[in-house]
Amino acid sequence: MMGDITVSSPMLLFLICMTGFAGVVDSAAGGGGLISLPAYLFAGLPVHYTYGTNKFSAACGTTFATAKFFRGGAVDLQVGLLAAAGSFVGSAAGSHLAVWLSDGVLRLMMLCILPVAAVVILTQWKRPDHDCGDCPLTRARIAQALAIGVGIGCYDGLFGPGTGTFAIIAFSTLMGYDMRRASGNAKLLNLASNYASLVTYLASGLVVFHIAIPCAISGIVGNLIGSRLALRGGAKVIRPMMLVVLVLLLGRLTAQAAGLA
Repeated sequence: MMGDITVSSPMLLFLICMTGFAGVVDSAAGGGGLISLPAYLFAGLPVHYTYGTNKFSAACGTTFATAKFFRGGAVDLQVGLLAAAGSFVGSAAGSHLAVWLSDGVLRLMMLCILPVAAVVILTQWKRPDHDCGDCPLTRARIAQALAIGVGIGCYDGLFGPGTGTFAIIAFSTLMGYDMRRASGNAKLLNLASNYASLVTYLASGLVVFHIAIPCAISGIVGNLIGSRLALRGGAKVIRPMMLVVLVLLLGRLTAQAAGLA
Protein backbone atom coordinates (compact mmCIF):
# COMPACT_ATOMS: atom_id res chain seq x y z
CA MET A 1 0.00 0.00 0.00
CA MET A 2 2.91 2.34 0.69
CA GLY A 3 3.58 2.73 -3.03
CA ASP A 4 0.00 3.91 -3.51
CA ILE A 5 0.38 6.75 -0.99
CA THR A 6 1.21 9.95 -2.82
CA VAL A 7 0.73 13.65 -2.19
CA SER A 8 0.76 16.57 -4.59
CA SER A 9 3.82 18.80 -4.86
CA PRO A 10 2.09 21.72 -3.03
CA MET A 11 1.02 19.34 -0.25
CA LEU A 12 4.55 17.95 0.06
CA LEU A 13 5.86 21.51 0.32
CA PHE A 14 3.29 22.11 3.06
CA LEU A 15 4.49 19.01 4.93
CA ILE A 16 8.12 20.08 4.59
CA CYS A 17 7.31 23.50 6.06
CA MET A 18 5.24 22.07 8.91
CA THR A 19 7.76 19.38 9.89
CA GLY A 20 10.48 22.02 9.84
CA PHE A 21 8.46 24.22 12.17
CA ALA A 22 7.68 21.19 14.34
CA GLY A 23 11.41 20.53 14.57
CA VAL A 24 12.06 24.05 15.84
CA VAL A 25 9.45 23.67 18.58
CA ASP A 26 10.35 20.09 19.47
CA SER A 27 14.08 20.72 19.83
CA ALA A 28 13.51 23.57 22.29
CA ALA A 29 10.40 22.59 24.21
CA GLY A 30 9.17 19.17 23.07
CA GLY A 31 5.75 18.50 21.59
CA GLY A 32 6.63 18.81 17.90
CA GLY A 33 4.28 15.93 17.12
CA LEU A 34 1.35 18.18 17.99
CA ILE A 35 2.25 20.13 14.85
CA SER A 36 3.54 17.44 12.49
CA LEU A 37 0.99 14.67 13.12
CA PRO A 38 -2.07 16.80 12.18
CA ALA A 39 -0.14 17.98 9.11
CA TYR A 40 0.41 14.41 7.89
CA LEU A 41 -3.23 13.56 8.53
CA PHE A 42 -4.34 16.72 6.69
CA ALA A 43 -2.20 15.61 3.73
CA GLY A 44 -4.25 12.41 3.57
CA LEU A 45 -1.87 9.80 4.99
CA PRO A 46 -3.59 6.87 6.73
CA VAL A 47 -3.23 6.99 10.51
CA HIS A 48 -0.70 4.17 10.92
CA TYR A 49 1.44 5.49 8.06
CA THR A 50 1.19 8.95 9.61
CA TYR A 51 2.70 7.71 12.87
CA GLY A 52 5.41 5.71 11.11
CA THR A 53 6.41 8.49 8.71
CA ASN A 54 6.34 11.09 11.47
CA LYS A 55 8.47 8.88 13.72
CA PHE A 56 11.10 8.60 10.99
CA SER A 57 11.38 12.35 10.46
CA ALA A 58 11.19 13.03 14.21
CA ALA A 59 13.93 10.51 15.03
CA CYS A 60 16.25 12.04 12.43
CA GLY A 61 15.65 15.55 13.74
CA THR A 62 16.05 14.54 17.38
CA THR A 63 19.40 12.90 16.56
CA PHE A 64 20.84 16.19 15.34
CA ALA A 65 19.22 18.20 18.16
CA THR A 66 20.68 15.85 20.76
CA ALA A 67 24.13 16.19 19.20
CA LYS A 68 23.75 19.99 19.20
CA PHE A 69 22.81 20.06 22.90
CA PHE A 70 25.64 17.64 23.72
CA ARG A 71 28.24 19.76 21.92
CA GLY A 72 26.84 22.80 23.72
CA GLY A 73 27.46 21.16 27.10
CA ALA A 74 23.74 20.97 27.84
CA VAL A 75 23.42 17.21 28.37
CA ASP A 76 24.17 15.36 31.60
CA LEU A 77 25.07 12.11 29.87
CA GLN A 78 24.86 9.83 32.91
CA VAL A 79 21.46 11.14 34.02
CA GLY A 80 20.15 11.20 30.45
CA LEU A 81 21.14 7.59 29.83
CA LEU A 82 19.59 6.47 33.12
CA ALA A 83 16.35 8.25 32.25
CA ALA A 84 16.42 6.75 28.75
CA ALA A 85 16.77 3.26 30.20
CA GLY A 86 13.89 3.91 32.57
CA SER A 87 11.73 5.18 29.71
CA PHE A 88 11.93 1.80 27.96
CA VAL A 89 10.44 0.11 31.02
CA GLY A 90 7.85 2.84 31.55
CA SER A 91 6.81 2.90 27.91
CA ALA A 92 6.20 -0.84 27.90
CA ALA A 93 4.14 -0.58 31.10
CA GLY A 94 2.18 2.38 29.77
CA SER A 95 1.42 0.64 26.50
CA HIS A 96 0.02 -2.36 28.34
CA LEU A 97 -1.97 -0.14 30.70
CA ALA A 98 -3.44 1.80 27.78
CA VAL A 99 -5.12 -1.38 26.58
CA TRP A 100 -7.18 -1.48 29.78
CA LEU A 101 -8.14 2.20 29.85
CA SER A 102 -10.73 3.84 27.63
CA ASP A 103 -9.98 6.93 25.55
CA GLY A 104 -12.29 8.91 27.83
CA VAL A 105 -10.27 8.00 30.91
CA LEU A 106 -7.00 8.89 29.19
CA ARG A 107 -8.34 12.29 28.10
CA LEU A 108 -9.64 12.97 31.61
CA MET A 109 -6.20 12.16 33.00
CA MET A 110 -4.63 14.61 30.55
CA LEU A 111 -7.15 17.35 31.36
CA CYS A 112 -6.05 17.00 34.99
CA ILE A 113 -2.34 16.99 34.13
CA LEU A 114 -2.30 19.99 31.77
CA PRO A 115 -3.33 22.71 34.26
CA VAL A 116 -0.77 21.39 36.77
CA ALA A 117 1.96 21.52 34.11
CA ALA A 118 0.96 25.07 33.13
CA VAL A 119 1.03 26.20 36.78
CA VAL A 120 4.50 24.67 37.22
CA ILE A 121 5.83 26.59 34.21
CA LEU A 122 4.20 29.86 35.25
CA THR A 123 5.45 29.63 38.84
CA GLN A 124 8.98 29.12 37.52
CA TRP A 125 8.72 32.03 35.09
CA LYS A 126 10.48 34.59 37.29
CA ARG A 127 12.73 32.18 39.17
CA PRO A 128 16.48 32.32 38.50
CA ASP A 129 17.49 29.62 36.06
CA HIS A 130 19.98 27.80 38.31
CA ASP A 131 21.60 24.60 37.13
CA CYS A 132 22.49 21.47 39.07
CA GLY A 133 24.42 19.92 36.21
CA ASP A 134 27.58 19.61 38.30
CA CYS A 135 25.86 17.89 41.23
CA PRO A 136 27.39 14.49 42.10
CA LEU A 137 25.51 11.42 40.91
CA THR A 138 24.26 10.19 44.27
CA ARG A 139 21.94 7.26 44.82
CA ALA A 140 19.09 9.72 45.26
CA ARG A 141 19.77 11.37 41.89
CA ILE A 142 20.10 7.97 40.20
CA ALA A 143 16.70 7.05 41.62
CA GLN A 144 15.26 10.39 40.43
CA ALA A 145 16.61 9.92 36.91
CA LEU A 146 15.20 6.40 36.68
CA ALA A 147 11.86 7.55 38.11
CA ILE A 148 11.63 10.36 35.55
CA GLY A 149 12.42 7.90 32.78
CA VAL A 150 9.82 5.39 33.96
CA GLY A 151 7.18 8.07 34.56
CA ILE A 152 7.69 9.89 31.24
CA GLY A 153 7.98 6.58 29.41
CA CYS A 154 4.71 5.42 30.98
CA TYR A 155 3.05 8.65 29.84
CA ASP A 156 4.48 8.15 26.35
CA GLY A 157 3.08 4.64 26.22
CA LEU A 158 -0.28 5.76 27.59
CA PHE A 159 -0.82 8.93 25.60
CA GLY A 160 2.27 10.32 23.86
CA PRO A 161 1.84 13.95 22.73
CA GLY A 162 3.97 16.46 24.64
CA THR A 163 6.31 13.83 26.07
CA GLY A 164 9.38 16.03 25.62
CA THR A 165 7.67 18.96 27.33
CA PHE A 166 6.82 16.92 30.42
CA ALA A 167 10.36 15.51 30.47
CA ILE A 168 11.77 19.05 30.56
CA ILE A 169 9.42 19.96 33.41
CA ALA A 170 10.48 16.85 35.34
CA PHE A 171 14.21 17.42 34.89
CA SER A 172 13.95 21.10 35.85
CA THR A 173 11.61 20.82 38.84
CA LEU A 174 12.68 17.47 40.33
CA MET A 175 16.40 17.48 39.61
CA GLY A 176 17.18 21.19 39.57
CA TYR A 177 18.49 21.53 36.01
CA ASP A 178 18.22 24.81 34.16
CA MET A 179 16.02 24.83 31.06
CA ARG A 180 18.95 24.33 28.69
CA ARG A 181 20.22 21.18 30.36
CA ALA A 182 16.71 19.94 31.13
CA SER A 183 15.97 20.19 27.39
CA GLY A 184 19.23 18.41 26.54
CA ASN A 185 18.47 15.55 28.93
CA ALA A 186 14.95 15.32 27.54
CA LYS A 187 16.38 15.02 24.02
CA LEU A 188 18.47 12.01 25.04
CA LEU A 189 15.42 10.38 26.61
CA ASN A 190 13.35 11.11 23.49
CA LEU A 191 16.09 9.85 21.21
CA ALA A 192 16.02 6.43 22.82
CA SER A 193 12.23 6.16 22.74
CA ASN A 194 12.02 7.47 19.15
CA TYR A 195 14.40 4.86 17.78
CA ALA A 196 12.78 2.10 19.80
CA SER A 197 9.42 2.98 18.22
CA LEU A 198 10.93 3.54 14.76
CA VAL A 199 12.24 -0.02 14.64
CA THR A 200 8.68 -1.30 15.03
CA TYR A 201 7.31 1.01 12.34
CA LEU A 202 10.11 0.10 9.92
CA ALA A 203 9.58 -3.62 10.52
CA SER A 204 5.87 -3.14 9.82
CA GLY A 205 6.50 -1.22 6.59
CA LEU A 206 4.69 1.87 7.85
CA VAL A 207 7.21 4.52 6.76
CA VAL A 208 6.43 6.29 3.45
CA PHE A 209 10.03 7.07 2.49
CA HIS A 210 9.37 9.37 -0.48
CA ILE A 211 7.52 11.64 1.96
CA ALA A 212 9.52 10.88 5.11
CA ILE A 213 12.96 11.66 3.67
CA PRO A 214 12.31 15.27 2.53
CA CYS A 215 10.37 15.87 5.76
CA ALA A 216 13.27 14.42 7.75
CA ILE A 217 15.68 16.86 6.07
CA SER A 218 13.34 19.72 6.92
CA GLY A 219 12.98 18.42 10.46
CA ILE A 220 16.75 18.26 10.88
CA VAL A 221 17.08 21.90 9.81
CA GLY A 222 14.26 22.88 12.18
CA ASN A 223 15.80 20.97 15.07
CA LEU A 224 19.18 22.62 14.51
CA ILE A 225 17.56 26.07 14.48
CA GLY A 226 15.45 25.33 17.57
CA SER A 227 18.31 23.84 19.55
CA ARG A 228 20.49 26.83 18.72
CA LEU A 229 17.74 29.18 19.93
CA ALA A 230 17.33 27.15 23.13
CA LEU A 231 21.07 27.03 23.84
CA ARG A 232 21.42 30.78 23.33
CA GLY A 233 18.19 31.95 24.94
CA GLY A 234 17.73 29.34 27.67
CA ALA A 235 14.59 29.75 29.76
CA LYS A 236 13.55 32.94 27.92
CA VAL A 237 13.01 30.87 24.78
CA ILE A 238 12.07 27.48 26.21
CA ARG A 239 9.38 28.42 28.75
CA PRO A 240 7.14 30.35 26.30
CA MET A 241 7.44 27.50 23.78
CA MET A 242 6.44 25.00 26.46
CA LEU A 243 3.28 26.98 27.18
CA VAL A 244 2.49 26.99 23.45
CA VAL A 245 2.86 23.21 23.39
CA LEU A 246 0.51 22.82 26.36
CA VAL A 247 -2.07 25.06 24.67
CA LEU A 248 -1.79 22.97 21.49
CA LEU A 249 -2.25 19.79 23.52
CA LEU A 250 -5.29 21.23 25.27
CA GLY A 251 -6.70 22.23 21.87
CA ARG A 252 -6.21 18.72 20.55
CA LEU A 253 -7.96 17.19 23.56
CA THR A 254 -10.85 19.63 23.20
CA ALA A 255 -11.18 18.86 19.50
CA GLN A 256 -11.15 15.12 20.20
CA ALA A 257 -13.81 15.54 22.86
CA ALA A 258 -15.94 17.47 20.36
CA GLY A 259 -15.42 14.78 17.73
CA LEU A 260 -13.42 17.07 15.45
CA ALA A 261 -10.12 15.17 15.55
